[in-house]
This record gives sequence, structure tokens and C-alpha cells, in this order.
Amino acid sequence: MIGFLFVVSFVGLLCLVPIRKIMIIDYKLSYPSGTATAVLINGFHSAKGDKMTKKQVHGFTKFFSLSFVWSFFQWFFAGGDQCGFVFFPTFGLKAFKQSFYFDFSMTYVGAGMICSHLVNLSLLLGAVLSWGVMWPLIGKKKGDWFPENIKETSMESLNGYKIFISIALILGDGLYNFCKTLWFTFRSMHSAFKKKNLQTAPDSKNQTLEARRNEVFIRDTIPFWLALVGYILFSIISIIVIPIMFPPLKWYYVLVAYIFAPSLCFCNAYGAGLTDMNMAYNYGKVALFVLASMVGKENGVVAGLIGCGLIKSMASISSDLMHDFKTGHLTLTSPRSMLVSQVIGTAIGCIVAPLTFFLFYKTFDVGNPNGEYKAPYALVYRNMAILGVEGFSALPHHCLHLCYGFFGFAVLANFLRDVGPGKSGKWVPLPMAMAVPFLVGAYFAIDMCVGSLVVYVWHRIDKVRAPVMVPAVASGLICGDGLWILPSCILALFKISPPICMNFLPSKSN
Repeated sequence: MIGFLFVVSFVGLLCLVPIRKIMIIDYKLSYPSGTATAVLINGFHSAKGDKMTKKQVHGFTKFFSLSFVWSFFQWFFAGGDQCGFVFFPTFGLKAFKQSFYFDFSMTYVGAGMICSHLVNLSLLLGAVLSWGVMWPLIGKKKGDWFPENIKETSMESLNGYKIFISIALILGDGLYNFCKTLWFTFRSMHSAFKKKNLQTAPDSKNQTLEARRNEVFIRDTIPFWLALVGYILFSIISIIVIPIMFPPLKWYYVLVAYIFAPSLCFCNAYGAGLTDMNMAYNYGKVALFVLASMVGKENGVVAGLIGCGLIKSMASISSDLMHDFKTGHLTLTSPRSMLVSQVIGTAIGCIVAPLTFFLFYKTFDVGNPNGEYKAPYALVYRNMAILGVEGFSALPHHCLHLCYGFFGFAVLANFLRDVGPGKSGKWVPLPMAMAVPFLVGAYFAIDMCVGSLVVYVWHRIDKVRAPVMVPAVASGLICGDGLWILPSCILALFKISPPICMNFLPSKSN
């Protein structure tokens, strides 16, 4: 895994380096996330920003500590299967069986504080629609729509409906946004070329600052030949190494992927600069379906997944690099320093990420649909590959019709959001967010909505401090809960189990 990441990741870094000036200076792409980061960094170096930063750091530290201590406290009561606060039946045992409960996860509460109300409400709608209505009704069709004596994890059981309907929502949302982003990209490029010489005259202060930014951005040049030679070198290494690692993916498929990758990376980076949406996963899905169907039934699943990872990694890394270049442009940071930092960070990530994964994989029950770490998208991508190889015959009875319906709903919802009136259109649910609880469960949506509720109440009580403190507090909750995973992994590796099992049963069972 480390070798695969090394040969794939650095190609993505070098892919768009030669056209960084075109993307940042000529096209003046906004890259909202990169711009927001730059504004935050620049704000730290102002007198007003220094005072605000102290409040944010205090809030972050306080809630980081509380979250870590709370996670440590919960550990003592999790000494067994379905034990602890994570499985607290908040709304009763019947609702708990359908995954409707609050699991006291500070990570998800913090994430809910950061995400918009629309995302969290879309998650809740998806949870109610799936676990509250659809899965109980489809479950009653056991023996009619799918066999009775089949494992729940089988694709021919209720699990198949959960996965493929979720995939239909994701694909419908992704395909619509993919086409919209491409259209917006090409239209904006056409307008940029058409109006290349028509520039408005900014005021002298902004003009001086912009000229200084451009000067710093262009001064430390990154040679074109270096990026080109690096891309070709890493591509050759990948074409040789990847088929050795994964024999089902032949060398000529890797060659074709690297030929088309720069254009895909450019489209993705340009679209991200306009909309702040990284569509790398959609490019990966396209590669998955194409490769899985081309390779065939014998090795199509493995080849499709590897090709998906290759394209997705390149498109995502190149887009993230452009976000960082935008941050560097606005903060007067050398682009050469940004690239070197990215190279160092990518090299560290190529080593740390697989080690972290195997730490989780050896310590926890990763991938168990009933466990804490469900890894839902692993099932999604695997079954996309199966669908690409076997066709619609892999679907359970009537699942295809439901998939058609939800795919159409996803496209229609996005269309209504774009063309509907401003006030009503913005409340159309997000299909991509709705798809997550279809697989994960309703508890995830409830946690996120609790975070959204905290933000709503905080804004009602203190409109001045809330916008400043919410990101810091949310980050503290996420980091504190996340940091506890490391000592819990160490305790599990040394076979130290929690001393208490707090479980909840009906009164008759007691």
C-alpha cells in the first residue's frame, strides 16, 4: 500500500504545476477554501485578529480537553459487544433497533456544528426515509423479494437494497454536479478567452497589493521541464510497478489512465476553483465502471478499484495543490515553498496513512456493518465494481426500479435547487447527504443535527461571538475525541479491556 501511494501521489502533485500561473493569476479562480484559509492566516497577523485568535485558542483548548476526558470516561463502560454510551437507547429500544439513538460522539457533534443546517437536515431526512420507512417495509418482504435463509451482509438480502439505493443517490447527485461543473468550466474558460483584453482598472491600493502578490507568485519559478520530466518518470514507474502489485490491471490500462489524467485533473481543478467542489471521486467512479467492464468478470472488480484509486488520487491531489497555491498567492508565500511542503507532507502521508489504517484494522472490527467502524464507502465502491462487471443481474428483486427512482430524484433535486426561487430552492435536500445514513444508520444524522441545534441556539443567544467561536469549539470537540483513538488503540493492542459493560435490555429480559 505504501508503494502504491508513492507511485500514484507524486504524479498528481506534478500534473498541473506548469499551469499554476494560468489558474491563479490569468483566470483569477477564487478557490474558496484556499481563499478562506488565507483570510484566516492574514487575520492572525493583524491587531484585531490577535485578540480574536486568543479567544479561539482558549475555546479550542477548553473543548478539546472536555472532549478528550469525555471519550476517556466512556471507555470504562464499553467492555463488550454493544456496550457503553455509544449504544445508549435515547429514544427507546424499538427506535434503537432501527439505529435511532444519540451515541454521544463528540466528533459527529463537532462536524454537525461545522456543516450547514441544510446538510444536517438532509442527513436526517435520509435517515427517516431509509431506516424509518423503507428498510422496515422491505424487511417485511423477506421470503418474497429476497430469500429468508440468507445472511444479512449478502448483496441479495436487505443489505443489497441499502447499498445500491445509496449508490443510485450518490451517482445521480455526482453525475448532475459533474456535468454542471464541466458546463460551467467550459463556459467560464470561453468567457475568459473572449474577454482576455477587457480588464477593469482597480484602485491603486488593490492594484499595488495584487501586483505584489503576482510578483511573489511568479518570482520563484518552478521549471516546466522539471514538472514534465517528473510526471513522465513517475508515470513510467507506475506503468511498471502497478501491474506487478496488481496483475489484473494491465500496463496498457495504466498508460491510458496517465495519458488522460492531466485533462481530467485540469477540469477538476478548474471546477474546484469556481465552485469549491472537488469532484475527484466522480472521475474515479467513471474510471471504475470503464475498467471493470473492459477487464471482464474474472479480474474486473480488482482492476476497477485500482484504476479508480489511481484517477481519484491524482485528481484530488492536484486540486488540493491548487487550493494551496491560492492560499500562498494571497499570503505572499513562495509557490516553490508550497510545492516542497506538499512533497514532504505527501511523502509522510504515504507512510503514515497505511500504518494508521492497519492500526485501526488490527485493533478494531473495521468493515463490520454492525460495528463502530462500518467503512460504508468500502462497500459502495466494491459493489460499484461488481455492478460494472456483472451488470444489473447483481441486484436483488425490484432493487433496479428503486435505484431508477432515487437516481431520478437526485437529478431532480439538484435541478430544482439550481432553477428554483432563491428562498425555496436553497432548502431542497442534498441527495449526496441523504445517501450517507442509508448505509451508516440514523444515529449519525442525529449526532450531526445535535451539532446544528447547538449552533442555532448559540447564534440566537450571542450573534457576535458565535460566528467566531463555533469553528474553534467544533474543531476542539473533533480533535479531542479523535486524539483518544490513539491511546484506545494502544490499550487494545496490549489486551487491556474496559472494566465495565453498560448495556440496555428490556425489563422482561432482566
